[in-house]
Amino acid sequence: MNRPSLDELRIERRPEHAPVRTARYALWVLVAAAIVAALVYFLWPASAVEVRTAVVRETAGGDTAGASGTVLNASGYVTARRQATVSSKFTGRVTEVLIEEGMEVEEGQVLARLDDSNIRPSLALTEAQRVSAQRGAAETEALLTEAQLNLERTERLVEKQLASDAELDRARALARSLEAQLARKQADIEVAERQVDIYGQQLEDSIIRAPFAGIVVAKNAQPGEMISPVSAGGGFTRTGIGTIVDMSSLEIEIDVNEAYINRVGPGQAVAATLDAYPDWRIPCHVIAIIPTADRQRATVEVRVGFDELDPRILPDMGVKVAFQEAAGEAPDTPRAAGLSVPAAAVRRDQGRDYLLIVKEGRVERRAVATEPGPGGSVRVTSGLAPGESVVVEGPPDLADGMAVREK
Repeated sequence: MNRPSLDELRIERRPEHAPVRTARYALWVLVAAAIVAALVYFLWPASAVEVRTAVVRETAGGDTAGASGTVLNASGYVTARRQATVSSKFTGRVTEVLIEEGMEVEEGQVLARLDDSNIRPSLALTEAQRVSAQRGAAETEALLTEAQLNLERTERLVEKQLASDAELDRARALARSLEAQLARKQADIEVAERQVDIYGQQLEDSIIRAPFAGIVVAKNAQPGEMISPVSAGGGFTRTGIGTIVDMSSLEIEIDVNEAYINRVGPGQAVAATLDAYPDWRIPCHVIAIIPTADRQRATVEVRVGFDELDPRILPDMGVKVAFQEAAGEAPDTPRAAGLSVPAAAVRRDQGRDYLLIVKEGRVERRAVATEPGPGGSVRVTSGLAPGESVVVEGPPDLADGMAVREK
């Protein structure tokens, strides 16, 4: 009978950590999947904002000009050609403000005064120095007259050999010395007068006057505040007393799409309508076409003047204009078809119109040129293609690149 060896009695043990590691790995996978599912569930619906859209429609070509005799419609703002925020020439404390909003002022009228308590003593000192220099010059002039008379007497005595040449040299030197002293003191008088002019101008600069006649539209400073021609003092220093507008210089500034600038010419008749008075048609005319184009907006600026000004016309008012064609003159180019979108789709930022286009589930912001259209619609003259979807209704914070879904 064979005896069992010690190797046959050995018990083989498998490693115990392998099943534990596999179970732990599976647990981490399940946790990660749950987190991803939760993120998708909570964040994905929020990233796709629900919006209401409208399809861009193409309008007939005959509507582009609007009313009969109108070759182009546009919109702009009333601006003042002469407008100034009046400030001081130096930094100082305001002691008096003599203007209020709506006040009419004349050219040269006093608007405000600055503290001149340091300027007046300096001006008084320079005036006293001028007087002193004038009196010193008068004294030297009297001495010079005496010296010249003495020189003449000495010369006659030398001719008669009653005085020596040394006495003549002393008389001549004294006269020349007094002449030089008088010239120097006359120069001192001129220097003193220049100093008086400097401090006198500083005293005048402490009085702020109107540069031209107009109406005060803003009062920016009060007595006791500091004012400076440049921004200083960490925001506690004012840069102007007030703003004056010359109401006789009001005009309209319009940005015309460069594709339609060929319909506008200098002197062309224009019918303007203020947004505040939609039933009041104001006769105007084209003053000038600025000879440069805006590359980003593809527009050309046009200046339009009023045939007759009215107190109801105020700066920065919104205005719609209709460029008229000359009597008996046909348009040079046919009126092309336009694109129509609901008025609610047009948004405005910094005075410029733009639309939010929906493409492949995301919003694209696009700048456009618009004209008023019939029936609550807006005609888009550039920047859009027919058949595209524009956002009509959505959250106010809707921005370029956001994911959306259409209702």
